[in-house]
Amino acid sequence: MMRTRPLKVALLGCGVVGSEVARIMTTHADDLAQRIGAPVELAGVAVRRPSKVREGIDPALVTTDATALVKRGDIDVVVEVIGGIEPARSLITTAFEHGASVVSANKALLAQDGAALHAAAEEHGRDLYYEAAVAGAIPLIRPLRESLAGDKVNRVLGIVNGTTNFILDKMDSTGAGYQEALDEATALGYAEADPTADVEGFDAAAKAAILAGIAFHTRVRLDDVYREGMTEVTAADFRSAKEMGCTIKLLAICERARDGASVTARVHPAMIPLSHPLASVRGAYNAVFVESDAAGQLMFYGPGAGGSPTASAVLGDLVAVCRNKLNGATGPGESAYAALPVSPMGDVVTRYHISLDVADKPGVLAQVATVFAEHGVSIDTVRQQGKDGEASLVVVTHRALDAALTGTVEALRKLDTVRGVASIMRVEGE
Repeated sequence: MMRTRPLKVALLGCGVVGSEVARIMTTHADDLAQRIGAPVELAGVAVRRPSKVREGIDPALVTTDATALVKRGDIDVVVEVIGGIEPARSLITTAFEHGASVVSANKALLAQDGAALHAAAEEHGRDLYYEAAVAGAIPLIRPLRESLAGDKVNRVLGIVNGTTNFILDKMDSTGAGYQEALDEATALGYAEADPTADVEGFDAAAKAAILAGIAFHTRVRLDDVYREGMTEVTAADFRSAKEMGCTIKLLAICERARDGASVTARVHPAMIPLSHPLASVRGAYNAVFVESDAAGQLMFYGPGAGGSPTASAVLGDLVAVCRNKLNGATGPGESAYAALPVSPMGDVVTRYHISLDVADKPGVLAQVATVFAEHGVSIDTVRQQGKDGEASLVVVTHRALDAALTGTVEALRKLDTVRGVASIMRVEGE
């Protein structure tokens, strides 16, 4: 039997994503009602600019007083798509206090204050869902926290930012430099006017914190995630990658230590073999590779941003939360029982691709090899090219602690025969 009284939804934010949420709620109202077991009604829309025309939305629903909207007491679900830390944090906690569950797409807030928000939801017996916070339309959070709940996840490796993947893909396929590829991404609308959050890895780091927390049942905050941007990646790096049978991606990597006693979370550009499934992810698409004990290797792929894809994830959460509401239940909350320590980047085991500008004279290679040996780092391959007293030396290491690799690079910089370290990049996915 379908309940006739509608479930009331308050929408905070009506930009690209919010307007799509409202549109889908309206155009698919009958289907949503059948799937939920009750109609859903858009009861209010909080915006900053009320005078803006919003097609398909009754102007009588529009308000600038978001606090009053979430305090109404008759709201069943609040959908938060305004982003940022405040006022989103206060509005979400206020919603819980006044009887509403919350669906959010706010990766920055969840990465910074997810534990406190989960605690507030639990205190008031409400749901907090956020599938849209990590990879747009790609179902990822629910599989990690529900479908794989009986398994042990060891590693999550992914491309979780479409802007950076578009730029790196252009550099790879056309030979363009970073700035040229960024300009094209901006012109096509893939990059913001200020692309810092994307290209410096802040966006991906927030998503990595969320994924690591869910995958490893451990609280991981944004500050725990090691981060490097991709602005220093050059066309020469791609040429070197191709010589190794690799390409370059900005990766979010969350993994357990081999002894299972700690976890790490990091974001940085890395070379990956062309044989790895993530190497073929092109354009602005996202993909996440999950490795677990029982299920083995799984890959989730699709559009990671945009109004419609993100709204799809929001509506999926909305349906789940509304079903819970009708059943007088709540879905999975925070699972942080493992409470594993988050190790620093220096404890990560990885490989380095190092390009050095050196003097072209006898004994240089021996000096360089000695530095690697002194730091306990084994060399896999060496390529050297020289001309007119100058040379480039490309060294690829075997796996070693990142701290040892970093120490090696710093020692190399001090050699008289090393004129500069042209580039350093980690090698992953092998």
